[in-house]
Amino acid sequence: MKAENTVDFQIKTGWNAISRMYNTYAAQFDMTMAIGYALLHIDKNGTSATKIAPALGLESRSLTRMLKTLEDKKWIRREANFKDKRVVKIFLTELGKKKRDQARQGVILFNEIVYERLGQEKLDHFFEVMESINSLLDEDTVKILERLNHKL
Repeated sequence: MKAENTVDFQIKTGWNAISRMYNTYAAQFDMTMAIGYALLHIDKNGTSATKIAPALGLESRSLTRMLKTLEDKKWIRREANFKDKRVVKIFLTELGKKKRDQARQGVILFNEIVYERLGQEKLDHFFEVMESINSLLDEDTVKILERLNHKL
């Protein structure tokens, strides 16, 4: 089977192209795609760092470094919970809100262009296929791995 005929190849190369495009866009605002996504996941009422990491697919060490960078740039501030000092919420500063809006504009513009080019019907089908793949992985990862190991 040729690589370009596999599901994972198409998803990975598509994501790599999107990632490069977002990083190029984000660079003009002194950020990366990952930082933009982090900013987009911080709620106006604050967000626990433990909720940000899984949403971005990051290890806690990587998120800690990123949050330190964002704090140094004054894009976020951390606040400990008054009742439980172990709980820390992340809030956007005014500058952080501006940066989040810049990231949001990039996402909106990209999606508008994709919708214009491909149309609603193709995108509905794409979302249906991706939801099916995600459901398959959620439900059957163990079975898939067993089959892969059996083939070896």
